[in-house]
Amino acid sequence: MLDISPLLLISTAVVFLVLIAVLNSMLYKPLFAFMEKRDRDIQNDLSQVGSNDAEVNALNATAQSIISEARLSAAAEREKVIADAKKAAEAKLSAKRAELAKAYETFEAELEKECSALEAALSAQAPAFAEAVNAKLSRI
Repeated sequence: MLDISPLLLISTAVVFLVLIAVLNSMLYKPLFAFMEKRDRDIQNDLSQVGSNDAEVNALNATAQSIISEARLSAAAEREKVIADAKKAAEAKLSAKRAELAKAYETFEAELEKECSALEAALSAQAPAFAEAVNAKLSRI
């Protein structure tokens, strides 16, 4: 029933070993070489990404320092402009105060002149008022 032929068994083993050798040389070795090359490329890319991250971080730090310096410069410039504007406003204010003080002194002098003129007019008409008052009192 079951006959095992030694020649067929040996020839099958030889074909199997030849097939393994051919597959190893034509398929497995190039496949393993390709996979190793891919792993090396991935490692190289990862190391380059790490160096790129360092460059990006350095550039970000430089940008942040430039921004902070610009903010400080802008704040100093703003303070300077505000101080200059305050000085100019104070100068205008003091000039206007001096002008108003001079106008007030002029007004007081004119008012005093008018007051003295009014007193002189009233004292000149005082006897006439006194006679009018006496005339009215005598009628009563």
